Amino acid sequence: MSKAVVIGTNPQTSQVVELKDPWVAAVLAWLVPGLGHIYQGRTAKGLLFMICILCTFFYGLYLSDGRAVYASWVEGDKRLYYLCQVCTGLPALPALLQNYLVRSGKAPLWGGIMAPPVTPAQLSEWYKSLNVYFDLGTVYTTIAGLLNVLVIYDAWGGPAPLDVEEEKKEPKGAAGQPVPAGN
Repeated sequence: MSKAVVIGTNPQTSQVVELKDPWVAAVLAWLVPGLGHIYQGRTAKGLLFMICILCTFFYGLYLSDGRAVYASWVEGDKRLYYLCQVCTGLPALPALLQNYLVRSGKAPLWGGIMAPPVTPAQLSEWYKSLNVYFDLGTVYTTIAGLLNVLVIYDAWGGPAPLDVEEEKKEPKGAAGQPVPAGN
């Protein structure tokens, strides 16, 4: 299933873009930000989204020493931020594996990056040692996920089609009323 979208208002310079399956594009855009656009042939836009969103996500992870992204649903530590962070797709999914390992009593992988705190005291220690960087990392990674929601929608819906016929518009006055000819 594909659809054609006209980009541009000038009939001589506008181009028709054939978009591939919007559902596949949306899933790819969730897995890796920008990948849905690349799949559709909108490579420059896809690369722009990929670079911006992934850099934002990984910078937030860097600021927090890998602690700002973790999945936890235990009483006293429900990490609701993760619901936004997981919208970044594959980069946030290791937190689910880390959560499973920690809650099963096993050691987390990768030095504890994206692993939930084992105790409330450990979470307090993260706040104390990282100072504001834990919160900044959380904000950056959350914003990356929320931006990717918009990218997923754009990959699914495609660019806004523009009407190639130019309408003759009457000049408007200050009150929004048409200006009579000859004034």
